[in-house]
Amino acid sequence: MRVDILTLFPAMFPPVLRESILRIAQEKLIVECHVHDLRPFGEGSRRNVDDRPYGGGPGMVMTCAPVFQAVEEVEREAGRAHRILTSPQGRLLTNAVAAELAAKPRLLIVCGHYEGYDERIPIGLEADEISIGDYVLTGGELAAMVIVDAAVRLIPGVLGDEESSRRDSFAQGVLGYPQYTRPPEFRGMKVPEVLLSGDHGSIAEWRAAQARLRTAQRKPDLLIKRGAAGPSP
Repeated sequence: MRVDILTLFPAMFPPVLRESILRIAQEKLIVECHVHDLRPFGEGSRRNVDDRPYGGGPGMVMTCAPVFQAVEEVEREAGRAHRILTSPQGRLLTNAVAAELAAKPRLLIVCGHYEGYDERIPIGLEADEISIGDYVLTGGELAAMVIVDAAVRLIPGVLGDEESSRRDSFAQGVLGYPQYTRPPEFRGMKVPEVLLSGDHGSIAEWRAAQARLRTAQRKPDLLIKRGAAGPSP
């Protein structure tokens, strides 16, 4: 997969892209990430990428020309991509959406700013608007990082243990079960006996029940979406 990111703040990305799973994915040559500064595509001597909204109102709006020109230049080099705009108005990023993006050979993400985009940007680019939650960030850079991380870790070969991503919270439509490691007792808190029993069948049953219980207690909407009834607390 190739990921291109268009941003007004390119210096925000190297510390994230050079660490952890994203670094490993690039070292394995499974993913290549390219960050592009949107400012050089701006208009006029000040390289403006925003202007006042028609009809009045607070703030500024990202203008069409710089975004279109940047997208077109990147795609001339690397080919047509699945175009994404970070936006609080977009569809919510879920594990299913991340898996959908992980299957794409190319992603191009535009980081939103100000009061949003001129409406002709999402229309003309036929872009996939994606939100990471019902809140507003200063800019779309953090959202872009989340989108990339969520998608890349689901690409086959990125994680050392492929079973890890399949057992993640949300992967099966429920939250993850409680996890424990050494020591068996810490400050009076003990690891459940079943996990120390060596009985893999009982452990699997316990984990499945705990996952359903935790989901019912913390995110019951997930069980409703699955059409499943949660266990009694």
